[in-house]
Amino acid sequence: MNNPPELRYTESHEWVRTQADGSVLVGITDFAQDALGDLVFIDLPPAGKSFTAGQVIAVVESVKAASDIYAPVNGTVTAVNDTVKDAPEKVNRDAFGAWLFQMQPQDIGDVGRLLDAAAYQAQLDSEK
Repeated sequence: MNNPPELRYTESHEWVRTQADGSVLVGITDFAQDALGDLVFIDLPPAGKSFTAGQVIAVVESVKAASDIYAPVNGTVTAVNDTVKDAPEKVNRDAFGAWLFQMQPQDIGDVGRLLDAAAYQAQLDSEK
């Protein structure tokens, strides 16, 4: 699987893309969507709500199972992607293009402490 090098990753299979304004877009990795199978429902967090890193922030449901999505960093949700809420299959088609929500991190340095693409790939390799 291809893990874009410009992204950061969590051990729980979320990806994080830093935006020019310091906010981050968050989605699930290709590995996660592949493991879940065809997504049928996505429950996104409300904009304006704050979360701590590791806290359940969203839920994705597939034909196989439901899976929690965790906040990658401490911060506040600033936007949600209603497009994927209305058409969850977009995540299956392009996991790295279909972001779920946007956050404003409390400390942008927290993003740099997430896994880089090589470390995330090493984690995937060790799980095989």
